[in-house]
Amino acid sequence: MTAVLGAELDVAASSGTMTLQVVAAVLQASSITSYELARTDGGVLPAWEPGAHIDVHLPSGTVRQYSLCGDPADRSRYRIAVLEITDGRGGSVEVHRELRPGRQIEISSPRSNFELIDAPAYVFVAGGIGITPILPMIRTVAQRGLPWELIYGARSVRHFAFADELAVDDSGAVRYFAQETDGHIDLESVVAGSSGAAVYCCGPTGLMDALTDAMSAAGRVEDLYIERFAPVAQPVDENAGDFTVELTLSGVSVDVSPDQSILDAVRAAGVDAPSSCEMGICGTCETKVVAGDVDHRDDLLTEDERATCGSMMICVSRACGKKLVLEL
Repeated sequence: MTAVLGAELDVAASSGTMTLQVVAAVLQASSITSYELARTDGGVLPAWEPGAHIDVHLPSGTVRQYSLCGDPADRSRYRIAVLEITDGRGGSVEVHRELRPGRQIEISSPRSNFELIDAPAYVFVAGGIGITPILPMIRTVAQRGLPWELIYGARSVRHFAFADELAVDDSGAVRYFAQETDGHIDLESVVAGSSGAAVYCCGPTGLMDALTDAMSAAGRVEDLYIERFAPVAQPVDENAGDFTVELTLSGVSVDVSPDQSILDAVRAAGVDAPSSCEMGICGTCETKVVAGDVDHRDDLLTEDERATCGSMMICVSRACGKKLVLEL
């Protein structure tokens, strides 16, 4: 199962935000800083589950999504950690430059597409900043008294974030792979040593693709749960044509051109539709399908969900035929 988090994605501002204050900023590893956010009145924050993330509205107006990596039981503050990417799209650079203690920012309520399932045991595989959604999962699994193991890879020993926290918890096993000295994570041993366990992975695309291939080869891909920081590239369909979308709640029909998304088309027709990532990775724009066949291009729905065609992500997915009927 795949979930995708846009840590460095341009995200449309959404309603339902709350104002929090940066109360702490801590350097956790080379180029990785954690930020703790709390209400100015010290009040309780909305509950969240391991694997959840929030939209962070930066001072420039840019919105980015970051995993919560604190303690789900602590309702007094949220914690995120951000890797500064100097040649990225600018979001992480702005975070490192602007989010100082005392700064107030707008964030969304937590939401999740990367949920911790019930399992008899867990193996976590993290690469670099991919440790962030894994940390709360480890904490929760440890509190439940269940066996767990973390295999953590990074460029060098200076790039392992939250190593001090992991060292305190001796309820599970942690194996570190510093690429400069140890090479890459031995994924064959991960597969061989995780029989009967749920395997969770977050990190660079190459790591997740390689682990997916290894688990598939072993006939265990159903045991793998991954969270991506970017969508899987979709092939360009040069034969894509136009189609019509009938909106049952709005009572209008909208023509969608080959170079236009359904989301853009319905908004152009004056219909308000929620969205966030607009890349098929967050689920905000998921819309019920009443009739018609869908060309699913998102990274969220399972194969079974696609087969039943009960819903679609209107920011990226399209019609297979000439018409779709949507509950919108």
